[in-house]
Amino acid sequence: QSQLVESGGGLVQPGGSLRLSCAASGFVLEDYTIGWFRQAPGKEREWVSCINRRDNTNYQDSVKGRFTISRDNAKNTVYLQMNSLSPEDTAIYYCAVRIGYYCSVSPIDFGSWGQGTQVTVSS
Repeated sequence: QSQLVESGGGLVQPGGSLRLSCAASGFVLEDYTIGWFRQAPGKEREWVSCINRRDNTNYQDSVKGRFTISRDNAKNTVYLQMNSLSPEDTAIYYCAVRIGYYCSVSPIDFGSWGQGTQVTVSS
């Protein structure tokens, strides 16, 4: 059974860092475009970043220069390194799989989703 599992969330102070992981089972992540999304309370789910199977990456403007998406094919895992975190980054973070080559910012273009991991940035 194909499955995505996110981990690495937690409580961090403003200015701190976290590294989120998205581990896949039942399929090979490197064959797909992988997206990270987030959803804050009372807000729509929003696209954060993605990486395609050629390792081309894209970022939402608000996270450029602070977040880095990468993949480790040997571990079948995609990461989201998040630095200089601010309270505005507080949300549940999800990873998702897209069959298409190109990144998309729309959640409806992504198929399998993980259960999410909570990131809270607070002093």
